[in-house]
Amino acid sequence: MALEFIDFAIIISFFAISLIVGIVVSRQSSKNADSFFLSGRSMPWWLLGVSMVATTFAADTPNLVAGIVRTTGVAGNWEWWAFLLTGMLTVFFYARLWRRSGITTDLEFYEMRYDGKSAAFLRGFRAIYLGVIFNVIIMGTVCLAAIKIGHVMFGFSAGRTLIIASVVTVAYSLLGGLKGVLITDFIQFIIAMVGSIWATVYIIDLPQIGGMQNLITHPNVVDKINLLPDFSNTDLLMGIFIIPIAVQWWSTWYPGAEPGGGGYVAQRMLAAKDEKNATWAVLFFNLAHYALRPWPWIIIGLASLIIYPNLDALATAFPDLGSQFIKNDLSYPAMLTFLPAGLLGLVVTSLVAAFMSTISTHLNWGSSYIVNDFYARFINKKASEKQKIITGRLSIIIMMILAGLLSLVLEEAKDAFDLVIQIGAGSGLLFILRWFWYRINPWSEITAMVVSFFMAIAFFVNARMDAVLFTDIAGYEKICLNVLVTSIAWLTVTFFTRPSSPDTLAAFNKAIFGNESKFHNFQYKTIAFLLGVAGVYSLLFSFGKLLYGELIIGLVLMIVFIACSIGIISMRKRLF
Repeated sequence: MALEFIDFAIIISFFAISLIVGIVVSRQSSKNADSFFLSGRSMPWWLLGVSMVATTFAADTPNLVAGIVRTTGVAGNWEWWAFLLTGMLTVFFYARLWRRSGITTDLEFYEMRYDGKSAAFLRGFRAIYLGVIFNVIIMGTVCLAAIKIGHVMFGFSAGRTLIIASVVTVAYSLLGGLKGVLITDFIQFIIAMVGSIWATVYIIDLPQIGGMQNLITHPNVVDKINLLPDFSNTDLLMGIFIIPIAVQWWSTWYPGAEPGGGGYVAQRMLAAKDEKNATWAVLFFNLAHYALRPWPWIIIGLASLIIYPNLDALATAFPDLGSQFIKNDLSYPAMLTFLPAGLLGLVVTSLVAAFMSTISTHLNWGSSYIVNDFYARFINKKASEKQKIITGRLSIIIMMILAGLLSLVLEEAKDAFDLVIQIGAGSGLLFILRWFWYRINPWSEITAMVVSFFMAIAFFVNARMDAVLFTDIAGYEKICLNVLVTSIAWLTVTFFTRPSSPDTLAAFNKAIFGNESKFHNFQYKTIAFLLGVAGVYSLLFSFGKLLYGELIIGLVLMIVFIACSIGIISMRKRLF
């Protein structure tokens, strides 16, 4: 497939705009570390909310969703739809607390909430653990998607794709800091949404597909369109629905859906101009992330089952692509090869934008940990602002290189998704409770982190060695076992170690809760949480039912969404 002049013009124009944004804001972002990593704490909710959505709209996300749809149907998306509960918990219980803390990164929280050398160790260790190791794993999956897209769209080798995709992203990340990331995220989100929706409309009308009605009634597709899993298939039901809804959302740490907030979501909240903007930003993010974006990817995934019904069909279509890359997540970029000139350029640009948005956020977020929570805290406590920015920029380059190298050994986005879920299993409840339960201490967090990590690695190695360590078990059973063992471990350590000193706890409570009770307006927050979850799910399913032609159910669900929204708005004075 050959891109035409108009396609290259669109792609190159986007690269130019991204670099210009980085150059324009570079002077302001280079003033100090606070400007580089938090944009001076002056950002409005809409820009922060869009940035969060753009960040989670990674180049691998459409591939992941399309791959899930092909293997377990639309209902398979409950594996990540369940994280809406985590997001709404952050909106109504934690967003204001994060902004009120006034810290620079969420890792700084450790020496605000805890005391002693163990708190300092935890902060420094997680700066490397999350800022480098975890961050590189996430970026590696995004780079893997870029490799597949680069080969399908341009015929590029893996190395060539990584070099081209990374250079511009690293350039404007080095120049513009968080503000440059936020502005380009806004542009990228618009391009990505327009591109994905337009591409979906075009693909549905392909002669091979024959319209929406033909799509959902096709023999290859008809058993994949249900929004809920088959309740007669116990293993599938447990794996993609029951466990995610009952266990996974509150017990598992996952980037972008951290129980209690954290990571780049916390970075956006900390960059907000005030607590209300922090809260509205996260609310918009959850609405857009779960309800507005998924359906174009889902529809294209379903359509791919007609044109590429199995992996053999994909392998035949792309004979020059390594066999390790021929997985179900290849179906999304494969379907884009049917797009005409102009639209193809826009969609490729949207995928490039998705790649750049996610990578730039992870680079800035990860470097903020390295600079604020490791270098300036332990290596050079008297570091000047200039030294901090130089260190941050150097760490950006190193992390990008590591992510690119990792992507060369990965095979499918779902593999990395499952690994990250396992690594974070069992620690979620701790992150929820640490704001309110005084007994939780650094050893609680260290225990949870170590136990869940080694459990995840054991499961990962066991699967790669054909279950020679112990009989292989289902994915959902691994999560439950990891959650159980990790939770018992950190709870035991919590009760056998001392909590932080009364003075540290008193100072923390004063800074975060002021003169209010920890459970101030708890009943209103709980109601808003339930309304938020019901409202977003209603909107998500409303779009689905309307697309399927079930107008009455779709409209009823839309009314439910509106009613839930009115309920939240009516309580805003008590919530925000």
